[in-house]
Amino acid sequence: MGAGVVGIAWAASGSSVTKPATSPSASAATFNLTGTMELNQAGFGSGSCTGTGGYGDIGEGSAVTVYDATGQVIATGHLNTGARSGLTCRFPVWVSNVPDGPKFYQVEISHRGKITLSADDAKAGRFAASLG
Repeated sequence: MGAGVVGIAWAASGSSVTKPATSPSASAATFNLTGTMELNQAGFGSGSCTGTGGYGDIGEGSAVTVYDATGQVIATGHLNTGARSGLTCRFPVWVSNVPDGPKFYQVEISHRGKITLSADDAKAGRFAASLG
């Protein structure tokens, strides 16, 4: 019974491993930037969604880079598995731990140029891009 009481007390205390207070990421607020990337030049067939021709760099795992207003990289992620509809693939975008604070963000998929969106849109999951 004693061990059970200790276990309950330990669990109730919310004991968990946390980062030290001196860690920069421990005090900084972050969010997950989400949205979609639509590719209108996907390969034929029922296989995985990937770009063809000049869009061969777009597919599951393609880099997603988030920049702040000064052009500094502040977070990275990748495209997730795309869903096919004819010759179009729609890829979910997910970048975790994007620092909160800038009034706007720039997002780049692969090397395709930066898309600017407001902080409100970034936090609300309204990132949207398309190619082809």
